Amino acid sequence: MTGYEIFWPLLAHVALVYGLYALLGLRRKKMVRAGKVARSDYRENRGEPVESLVVKNALANQFELPVLFYACSILLYITQADNIFTVSLAWIFVALRYAHAAIHVTSNEMRYRSPLFAAGYLVLAVLWVWLAVWMAMD
Repeated sequence: MTGYEIFWPLLAHVALVYGLYALLGLRRKKMVRAGKVARSDYRENRGEPVESLVVKNALANQFELPVLFYACSILLYITQADNIFTVSLAWIFVALRYAHAAIHVTSNEMRYRSPLFAAGYLVLAVLWVWLAVWMAMD
């Protein structure tokens, strides 16, 4: 690789996380204005309305499997195992995270969310296997 290509998908995922934080803030503000919840209820994490709860859950989900993605991407770079194959897989992983989050904050249909999660899980597994093979062969 010629540089930092493996990090662009990470930055794209960071943008997703920031976008979800913004959406959560907007939905919470809307719930407070509509009188569905008091601002103090968020401080104590009581009775979050479903409109903002789905965003909160989608956001929490971005700190589960993606943490392994960040670690793998950094290790791919450090070990010089990053290439067009791994960068492509990284972009696929991030695209799947965007699709998963979009469904999470809209219809929240498990029949759509679950396959996207599973696909991302498998793509990430391939990245980790590639890293392991690369290090074993070096």
